[in-house]
Amino acid sequence: MKYLLILSVLLALFCSSCATASFSKYKGVGRIKRYDIYNAQLPDSFDGFRIAFVTDFHYESRFSFKRLNGMKCALQAVDADVLLLGGDYRGRKGGNLAELFDALSEVKTPYGMYAVMGNHDLNENYSLVKAQMERTGVRLLEHRCDTLWRGNQFLIVCGIRNPFDLSRNGWSPTRELSPEDFVLMLVHTPDYAEDVDITHTDLVLAGHTHGGQVSFFNRYTPAHFSKYGNRFLTGLKYNSKGIPVIISNGLGTSRKDIRLFTPSEVVLVVLHRQKKD
Repeated sequence: MKYLLILSVLLALFCSSCATASFSKYKGVGRIKRYDIYNAQLPDSFDGFRIAFVTDFHYESRFSFKRLNGMKCALQAVDADVLLLGGDYRGRKGGNLAELFDALSEVKTPYGMYAVMGNHDLNENYSLVKAQMERTGVRLLEHRCDTLWRGNQFLIVCGIRNPFDLSRNGWSPTRELSPEDFVLMLVHTPDYAEDVDITHTDLVLAGHTHGGQVSFFNRYTPAHFSKYGNRFLTGLKYNSKGIPVIISNGLGTSRKDIRLFTPSEVVLVVLHRQKKD
């Protein structure tokens, strides 16, 4: 009886961690996870704006050629207004990046694709990735912002360059923006949201952690991809200033090609205008 009770508690914890997720029918995508974000600063015309976010492809790792079509179909199914890419495009064993970016370019969104680089996108990989982005029309944001317009209203997407090099990139470009603007930050690692003053940011999208790859009910993992341990493991978290940070498990794998209780995922963020009291 005691063991049945323990098993029931563990199952309840696991199910609650997947409350906002729908398990995917697309090969190579474990789930599509949706977040509804409410913010009073969001312009009226962006109420219901849909953001698709994918990261940590590590192509080819566990995420290989045979899974590309599943990713493409999952991204098309979420019917996003814009597609954001969070970095780490090439696997440690290499991979044909043209195949990856060709698949991504087939996902058509009204506002196109924006991207940042990850820690695996340095040196030779940086040049290879950037060339494919330029070829397929992906807009790389490296410590700069772009403005998305709907009529005469806008929101701002800000991308962070190499967030591990704080000597060079420890000043957030969001600090130069107006506090009245709705600002979305795209950055490879969630640690940046804690390491740096990201004043005027309303929402952060990050990856890098892979959800730990091997995790127990999204609460513990032996692998620490973040220097803050399990604090920024996966899901919706907040930095010490209360800014929401959404952390994706990503699509690929690093170190070992294994996942346990950390399904690969496509993230869908739906923005909502929150009425002021």
